[in-house]
Amino acid sequence: MKVNAYAAYEQGKPLEPFQYELGPLGDLEVDIKVEYCGICYSDISMLDNEWECTTYPIVPGHEIIGKVNAVGDKVEHLAVGQRVGVGWNADSCMSCEWCTGGDHNLCSSAQGVIVGHHGGFADKVRAAATWAIPIPDGIDPKVAGPLLCGGITVFNPLVLFDVKPTSRVGVIGIGGLGHMAIKFMSAYGCEVTAFSSSPDKEAEARSFGADHYVDSTDSAALEALAGSLDFIISTVNVPLDWGAYVNALRPKGRFHIAGAVMEPMSLSAFPLIVGQRSISGSPTGSPVAIARMLDFAARQKVEPMVEVFPLSQVNEALDKLRNGKPRYRIVLSSE
Repeated sequence: MKVNAYAAYEQGKPLEPFQYELGPLGDLEVDIKVEYCGICYSDISMLDNEWECTTYPIVPGHEIIGKVNAVGDKVEHLAVGQRVGVGWNADSCMSCEWCTGGDHNLCSSAQGVIVGHHGGFADKVRAAATWAIPIPDGIDPKVAGPLLCGGITVFNPLVLFDVKPTSRVGVIGIGGLGHMAIKFMSAYGCEVTAFSSSPDKEAEARSFGADHYVDSTDSAALEALAGSLDFIISTVNVPLDWGAYVNALRPKGRFHIAGAVMEPMSLSAFPLIVGQRSISGSPTGSPVAIARMLDFAARQKVEPMVEVFPLSQVNEALDKLRNGKPRYRIVLSSE
């Protein structure tokens, strides 16, 4: 089967039309006709080879929504015509301790959708059936794509670390990840404090469900929060005053990293020890976690704010993301 896609043939080059053959469909695989595909900053990191694992030509796109148009002979839980989503992973081994234990996303041989595999900036994509997650009827497919990567990235820590509806939480950064984190945590019942260096985002942060807004450049405001928050999630990819945020935690509080900061973090051990505080990080989530997140999003009406571009304008959409202008996620439409 021939796939029509957009690919970067070299680092730093714009995407161009690209065709490739999928080959025979595996027994446990599905082919998906792409309807929508979100653009994540990880797509730009891969296009620019920031993580030194990119192979060219690369077809980006790992927030994929579409309908199944072919199923492998041993696929029983999905049917042709069913709407599904595929996020960061296209496959995993299904036999290691992590896959058999339900943490497929931690599999050491997990296959990234855009890491040595062609992604969703295309009319079709192939994935293991396990990683093609049914989309609930209550979710608008036009906005669902970002939930498959950004959404699960900020939702999964709530489950992993037993954040409670009574928790006081902080969200650093009001962007593609951060605005979804605010929405999820507010819907979860938490008291939410939003941190941002952009004062013009305060009104939007409150509209997403934030109870409080703090200027992250105001050291006095950060100091005033000492010992007040149970959980803080950082969604930004720039260095911060890490110590100030750790000090904002209550005893047994957790500072969680969801934004891929490339620079080393500098922290004193003493505030962690005396307050029994923790620092953690996590990737996206397992198929079960993604399905749970989608169910929660459908019931609580949690939707990312998106701007839609036709797939033919993929380079314009990428430029808008590079310049930090979208509010708050960009989705490509094949229609």
